[in-house]
Amino acid sequence: MQNNRAKTTDKYHRILEAAIKIFAEQGFYQSTVAQIAKEAGVADGTIYLYFKNKDDILVNFFSFKAKQIFDGFRQSVDTASCAVDKLTSLVRRHLEEFQNDRNMAIVYQVEIHQSSRLIEAQIKKVSNLYLNLVTEIVEQGQKEGSLRTDLYVGLVKRYILGAIDEVINTWLHSETSYDLTTMADPLVELFIRGIGTKEYNRN
Repeated sequence: MQNNRAKTTDKYHRILEAAIKIFAEQGFYQSTVAQIAKEAGVADGTIYLYFKNKDDILVNFFSFKAKQIFDGFRQSVDTASCAVDKLTSLVRRHLEEFQNDRNMAIVYQVEIHQSSRLIEAQIKKVSNLYLNLVTEIVEQGQKEGSLRTDLYVGLVKRYILGAIDEVINTWLHSETSYDLTTMADPLVELFIRGIGTKEYNRN
């Protein structure tokens, strides 16, 4: 029984990964269930044992991936103590996750900028979780005296998320290949010099 459940789970995730590869290469609306099935190595009808349709595959992928990625973010942040170290850990982990799964990065960036109704709830959920995590870090930094207290937290967290988003977009569309994670330290340096206190910047 346990072996059958494992096989079922494996096939479910294999279809999800195959679908994201096809979506990244062909575009969501140009992709077909037949293409996904072929990539996953299953019959077309097998897809419908796990998903209602192509839209349902996308929704399921983002639901699964959002939790997986956010759990990783939380784990990385919790290993640091001060706010600046937490922010550095978060930014580095964010860039690592997207670099390690380029297909996911492509589909996520396309869908989030198209404001797709299909995954609107999933995008909103992961964005809120992320922004809440950044809020925790910023508020801790303000208490520690390492981050300015004269800025709206809402503005600061969107500044951080927007900058990371733009860095990932630039990497995806670059004609040259480079290590996305090398942008982590420069990004944090930019954030701290932009929102850090004068006292902190002298150190």
